[in-house]
Amino acid sequence: MSAPTPKAGQSEPRLPTSTTSPTQPPAAPPTERFNPTVQFLGFISDPVVAAFCAGGVAGAVSRTVVSPLERLKILFQVQSAGRDAYKLSVGQGLAKMWREEGWRGFMRGNGTNCIRIVPYSAVQFGSYNFYKRQFFERHPGDSLTPLSRLTCGGIAGITSVTFTYPLDIVRTRLSIQSASFAELGKRPEKLPGMWQTMISMYKTEGGIRALYRGIVPTVTGVAPYVGLNFMTYEFIRQYLTREGEQNPTAVRKLVAGAVSGAVAQTCTYPFDVLRRRFQINTMSGMGYQYKSLTDAIRVIVTQEGLKGLYKGIIPNLLKVAPSMASSWLSFELCRDFLVTLKPEEEEPLLQ
Repeated sequence: MSAPTPKAGQSEPRLPTSTTSPTQPPAAPPTERFNPTVQFLGFISDPVVAAFCAGGVAGAVSRTVVSPLERLKILFQVQSAGRDAYKLSVGQGLAKMWREEGWRGFMRGNGTNCIRIVPYSAVQFGSYNFYKRQFFERHPGDSLTPLSRLTCGGIAGITSVTFTYPLDIVRTRLSIQSASFAELGKRPEKLPGMWQTMISMYKTEGGIRALYRGIVPTVTGVAPYVGLNFMTYEFIRQYLTREGEQNPTAVRKLVAGAVSGAVAQTCTYPFDVLRRRFQINTMSGMGYQYKSLTDAIRVIVTQEGLKGLYKGIIPNLLKVAPSMASSWLSFELCRDFLVTLKPEEEEPLLQ
């Protein structure tokens, strides 16, 4: 059938026409292309995030390196007057652990310790860098004074210990429950693990308060310890950096870490002893039931003398050099690597 002929005076009907060329798609508004890899690298290379991640790595490395000495220190610390199962030299104590428990004895509690130290160290380094940037380095070129480093480090120490304290108290229990303390009775054939110990403490020793027993002397000791550690390390690191160099060599970083750890540990060690004693204060057979922090100091000094507040300091000082040296070196290497992953700024791509 033919199309109808238009009447006189009427124009021929027109078909609708497109406003764009059939070969050219409509223009889209400019958009920035989303790249998950670039976004992730930008996040992970942020100075605070990089410090957080590197701190976790540093904690795991440092604790594993000195695990035998760490455990021996705890065994020395928890002995009260009249208990001499581990009244030995460092070498004799390590030999005793090896004879009775073998390689597992050296690493006893290290798994829990690493589970604790990774978030602890991560929060500590990350929060220290956060507090620095937030309160003292607001403008380019700002530098920290020793007092500001001490303050940031102290607050960072309190932050990290508050988040991870339950894991620390469980680690202490795991470190001593397999040791041959006759007062603790016969060792069970199968020792409870981390979660079993935590649940048992929660159910039988007073709920959440049991998992934070000893936190007062812990915080009292951790705040100045972490503050002194950060302040001393950055001071010595700056002193060991030669003129014209941006960073000291790896050996100088190891030296700075060892010295800073030794200074901080020696100044705050009595608080560490008090922390360990309170963490096992409710365990039967240990010979003490302290009522408060001042009562604990009075009893220890009366029964064991001032040296009672420094029990275990020799293996502690022997471990602190490799521990803090490896911690600071691995932290700086990991942090610097993560910061270099920051992607270059690119112009938005138009579609």
